[in-house]
Amino acid sequence: LRSFVVSFLATPSYDISMPYGKVTRIEHSHGYGFIVDDGGMDWFFVEAGARGGLDALWVGERVAFSSEDSAGGPRAVDVHNEQLD
Repeated sequence: LRSFVVSFLATPSYDISMPYGKVTRIEHSHGYGFIVDDGGMDWFFVEAGARGGLDALWVGERVAFSSEDSAGGPRAVDVHNEQLD
């Protein structure tokens, strides 16, 4: 247990706050979209990961989101207008 605690404390800390960004692309016919966060990282999201579906979002909209691991790497989930936060 002691070695676990030491290794845990030695790992870098991560900001667990909800990231923000802008929707850069929405592919309605394929059911997915992309966000670029405030740090410049691109995020993929699927329609099920957007509150209200893709029709509730538009390109250029400022959004808040969470992230989750997926087979293709991290993706955005709970994507919603930043004002709903």
